[in-house]
Amino acid sequence: MAERRVTVQAEVGLHARPAATFVQTAAKAGIDVTLAKVGGQPVNAKSILSVLALDVRQGENVVISAEGDGAEELVETLAAIASAP
Repeated sequence: MAERRVTVQAEVGLHARPAATFVQTAAKAGIDVTLAKVGGQPVNAKSILSVLALDVRQGENVVISAEGDGAEELVETLAAIASAP
């Protein structure tokens, strides 16, 4: 299992376009991927509604987890999307 904690840098947080890019990238992977606020319940990172429902704002920390073949690469790619300004 690969896991990474990142701080969301986008001014709009993980909403609208950043969330769509994040979910589309996660959905292309054939492995399980979750997203959670630190200390919170993980949600399916392939679901736009679940990701938007987290209401992640700029400066908040999230944990991205993936399990399966290519998990490390996927987590790194998603971390780069989540931490992009």
